[in-house]
Amino acid sequence: MNVAAVAIPFSTQPFFDQNLRQFIQSPSISKVYVFHSGRYTPQGSKCEGIRTDSITSSATLHRLLTRVPDKYLFFISHSGQIDLGSDTIERFIDVGDETRAGIVYSDYYEIKNGMRSDHPVQDYQLGSIRDNFDFGPFMLLSVSASRAALKKYGTLPRTRHAGLYDLRLKISIDQRLIHIREYLSTCHASDVPLAAEEQFEYVDPKNRRVQKEMEEVAIGYLKHIDAYLKPVFKRVPKTAITFPGLASVVIPVRNRKSTITEAIKSALGQKTDFPFNVIVVDNHSTDGTTEVVGALAGREPALCHIIPKRLDLGIGGCWNEAMTSDRCGKYAVQLDSDDLFADETALAKMVKPFESASLAMVIGAYRLVDMSLREIPPGVIDHKEWTPKNGRNNALRINGLGAPRAFNTALCRTIRFPNVSYGEDYGMVLRLSREYRIGRIYEPLYLCRRWEGNSDASLTIENANRNDSYKDFLRTVEIIARQQMNRKR
Repeated sequence: MNVAAVAIPFSTQPFFDQNLRQFIQSPSISKVYVFHSGRYTPQGSKCEGIRTDSITSSATLHRLLTRVPDKYLFFISHSGQIDLGSDTIERFIDVGDETRAGIVYSDYYEIKNGMRSDHPVQDYQLGSIRDNFDFGPFMLLSVSASRAALKKYGTLPRTRHAGLYDLRLKISIDQRLIHIREYLSTCHASDVPLAAEEQFEYVDPKNRRVQKEMEEVAIGYLKHIDAYLKPVFKRVPKTAITFPGLASVVIPVRNRKSTITEAIKSALGQKTDFPFNVIVVDNHSTDGTTEVVGALAGREPALCHIIPKRLDLGIGGCWNEAMTSDRCGKYAVQLDSDDLFADETALAKMVKPFESASLAMVIGAYRLVDMSLREIPPGVIDHKEWTPKNGRNNALRINGLGAPRAFNTALCRTIRFPNVSYGEDYGMVLRLSREYRIGRIYEPLYLCRRWEGNSDASLTIENANRNDSYKDFLRTVEIIARQQMNRKR
């Protein structure tokens, strides 16, 4: 019985015929719509071509959804070879029927360099609004849910890249997105980008247009769910606390013997017209870092070496240790233990905006370099997608917000960082931006050194999923909090 259609991108590569054949031969599939740019000739009565230059454009999706007569649509996003598992098509359809989901997706296997590995994906939650959420090589869309979402929340905006993103968000408002925790297909990943390129792809200048489309879609979604915040901000409350100096450079560290000295010297070498110090929170290092920092602290009065009493602290907990210390200045400026300030003026530039505006936080820009300080692609990461009007809304869509980061110490003593070692700064930005203005500096003030010892280097898929799911959780909490704040208003 035909209950589903398929939409698949055309390719001149040999794998395309194999991909197509698997769907054509299924008795559950009535039609296969092939996206092409003009070079495709339909193969058999089940196939129909749709000419387009973007499979995720709003125009393409509109044409597709008006044609599909079936209950479901398999939307194929993977551009390489896909091997379907046993009864995959039927399993997707059964889960769709049993849950009445708007979208169904599953885990999959991945073949790289001839080796097969598991590629689990994540459960969808309210905060999973980032545009790079991994649904695997394909998803099953409920056609009725898709049409109902567009009827209720408006047709897709005229976008070249963000049409599918917009459709997914609108479906998610009223419908379930179901993750099948089964490995139902295998992707051949010869065309998968390198990890570092993938990580920073969304801030590549050539993708500015894509980013703008995604931002407009995300803002529309936040308005639909009453989580959008207008550009109205509270003033940062004044404090009666007397601080020992105007600023502190805070360096949380664990086992960075090879890089910590350079980081500390970069901080101590800052030239300012105000008093500052450097606080190193040494989280019980075991590689000799403690001895290195201790020796430097014995020679440098401006260096404060803190070893926490607690043994259960993540990076966020180390930040709380620094900020609650009586040695901490009025503003706390971040420096990672394997990075450097770009020059001796960076600290002064980070602190200056606080003195002229009511800001809870200031975020700078950074330059990616190797361990020899040579620039590596994509170079400067400035996050210009953050705008004074819309930055705190767009922050819910993206995974990072830039560095270095500087915080109002008194305010952060009342809010506290999450005690984790990934996403602690992102969580703080979301929380502060909910109520207060965040300052931005788009000049690169920071050198982010990429090397094999980076905490985000060579992450397993399980660890990457854990990190992404945690940030989705932070977004979930923040969206709910913003909805409640809007309702009170």
